[in-house]
Amino acid sequence: MIDQMMKQQILKRLRYDNPWWIDSKIPADFSQMRNRLYLDSFYSLVRAQKPVRGLILMGPRRVGKTVMLFHTIKRLIDNDVNPKKIIYLSIDTPIYNNLSLEELLSLARESLNDDSDSLVGYYVFYDEIQYLKDWEVHLKSLIDSYRDSKFIASGSAAAALKMKSAESGAGRFTDFLLPPLTFNEYVYFLNLDNLMVPKINEKQEKEICGFDTFDIDLLNKHFLNYINYGGYPELVVTDQARGNSQQYIHRDIVDKVLLKDLPSLYGIQDIPELYRLFSHIVYKSGSEFSYESLSRDSGVKKDTVKKYLQYLQAAFLIKVVHRVDENARTYQRNAMFKIYLYNPSLRCAFFSPINSDDEMLGNMVETAIYAQWIQRDNSEIYYARWKHGRKDHEVDMVGVDVARQKPYWAVEIKYTDRYVKQTVELEGLFTYVKNNGLARATVTTLSKSIEKDCDGVVLQFLPSSVYAYWIGYNTIKQRTEKFAD
Repeated sequence: MIDQMMKQQILKRLRYDNPWWIDSKIPADFSQMRNRLYLDSFYSLVRAQKPVRGLILMGPRRVGKTVMLFHTIKRLIDNDVNPKKIIYLSIDTPIYNNLSLEELLSLARESLNDDSDSLVGYYVFYDEIQYLKDWEVHLKSLIDSYRDSKFIASGSAAAALKMKSAESGAGRFTDFLLPPLTFNEYVYFLNLDNLMVPKINEKQEKEICGFDTFDIDLLNKHFLNYINYGGYPELVVTDQARGNSQQYIHRDIVDKVLLKDLPSLYGIQDIPELYRLFSHIVYKSGSEFSYESLSRDSGVKKDTVKKYLQYLQAAFLIKVVHRVDENARTYQRNAMFKIYLYNPSLRCAFFSPINSDDEMLGNMVETAIYAQWIQRDNSEIYYARWKHGRKDHEVDMVGVDVARQKPYWAVEIKYTDRYVKQTVELEGLFTYVKNNGLARATVTTLSKSIEKDCDGVVLQFLPSSVYAYWIGYNTIKQRTEKFAD
């Protein structure tokens, strides 16, 4: 039972956190921020009334989930939703400690002088919901009890949220992943869209089929910045945060996941061991590994390595990518695989920012391009690697429907213009393309953009920065179309 003095303090805090109840406006600092380009697809789910489901906004730390909630609230108000039907509750607010979701909702309604028996047309936002024990049980109960209102929850402990949503949601929750910034969003956040030139499909005039740039040198400069710190909105737009990017990413993103989220969720006892393995992966992102090599190089037992990789993937820190052979067939034993950071900026948390002469630049360019693709739902991305005689051949990225053994596309990621003239050195790519009946493939470059017909295969040479922008653009477009009304 809450005493009257405490209750009055809670009601005062509720009014402070929901200023639109008074003036129909979200706080000025939120309204001045640029919205994530994922807002359209998220907003479509917020407004969807059927089926009756709660919406769980999850993702890595510091990618702008709370900001997106406030931008969603603004859009609801702009679309004539009664501001007093919108309730925002941040579960990590100390004064709300030990209050259930339903108690908080009841207090918010009391603050709004709503004493009706029904709850109709409300939008209730619970932020940082992972701080409430058994949140999924309470949220499911609210959804079942108040079917004429919408419940939206968000949280940063992405692995925990995803697990509990799947285990206890019972068809009551829709998960929405907000990933780090794509390069397309990075350009948008810095108002650099005028650098890009959309290519329009001649047959369908409104369809964008690619991009070019007015200034490849400037775009490449920003692409390098994106690799170093561009995954997180605050680092992109705030000079102070960017000047201390290593500490910002390490303390606020990596440490909280490795020292708090994962150990509490999976009962990890040897945290230094997890840290050691992750540090090794960070340094060699984009490299090929095996469980044996990871165990040997990190000093972690092989069976433990397998578990840790699952945990790190669930936390959206890494992505394990498996290989296929020259005929797009998977190997029976996935003995070798590549690991990419979910966002290349994570490398800054452990090591100094890379520059244009860094020996790891190629790996991090590859990581950045993978980062644009792996944000897609059910993306079927592999790399191809096989032996021919004594030679090893590889294609950096291939799209394959493994069930049908059907390859769709192939990309060789380079950060040099050399291969535009030295196409003979792309032997592995030509073999893969011809073996699988593909008519064309993409080769990324440093600055050159050209198409060449090479022995019946069309090679599209495209700067890595332009390609990353294009894939990021299509990734967000795909999500928006999927959730469109």
